[in-house]
Amino acid sequence: MNDNSMTDAPEIGKKHPQYQIRVHQLVKSFNGQRVINDLSLDIERGRINIIIGGSGQGKSVTMKHLMGLVKPDSGSIFVDGIDIVPMSEYKLNTLRKRFGMVFQYAALFDSMSVFDNIAFPLREHTKKTRGEIKDIIRDVLESVSLPGIEQKFPSELSGGMQKRVGLARALVMEPEILFYDEPTTGLDPIATHNVDELIAKTNERLGVTSVVISHDMASTFRIAHRIAMIYGGKIVEKGTPREFRESENPTVKDFLRYSGIMGMGGDI
Repeated sequence: MNDNSMTDAPEIGKKHPQYQIRVHQLVKSFNGQRVINDLSLDIERGRINIIIGGSGQGKSVTMKHLMGLVKPDSGSIFVDGIDIVPMSEYKLNTLRKRFGMVFQYAALFDSMSVFDNIAFPLREHTKKTRGEIKDIIRDVLESVSLPGIEQKFPSELSGGMQKRVGLARALVMEPEILFYDEPTTGLDPIATHNVDELIAKTNERLGVTSVVISHDMASTFRIAHRIAMIYGGKIVEKGTPREFRESENPTVKDFLRYSGIMGMGGDI
């Protein structure tokens, strides 16, 4: 499990039945400081893949690479066998229509109603009528257990509800891949559990590939199918939740111990 290697680049440059995203030997530096250091990672298709790690270890930068928002100094990122690194911005924008993004603090427009927040990507990227958009928004709000709140504003919603609206906005474009940036940050334990449940149910219902950036190990053990730990800009451990619990890697053991997870036993 403590293996940062992957198959050779020619082999990962093909669409794979199990892995939707394959990252090979990624390197990135900012102002002479290496942030991503020979990182290789497979993201499983239709599963919840969680990337964990402490602050400043490279989690968010890795996600930005996966979405094509940052280009690496070297390395490859294959999405269904196509390397996105050399893509033009035009082609990347086309590719990103297959992605959905749920931001850390929901990133809703405060001056817009829930309806207009969720409608925004539909108006920007489709030619759907207002009636079609209204139907889509009604259905997607029901899917995140927030029916009938179209006319409310973000300030009228709790943190957990705002996260759900953020997910609803991501879902209206029917993405194949959903990215979540620290989805439980700032939430109380009940709201955290509700968001975890929503991520799991969305994955199960839609079969989307989910990529979650997190440092919340309780949430991670509740919903992850696969976990990868990033430390010093590279993947130092990867596997199932059970394999992580049983890991002898000292970096993993320290992270779990300081997260308050070690010794809890059983399901969280």
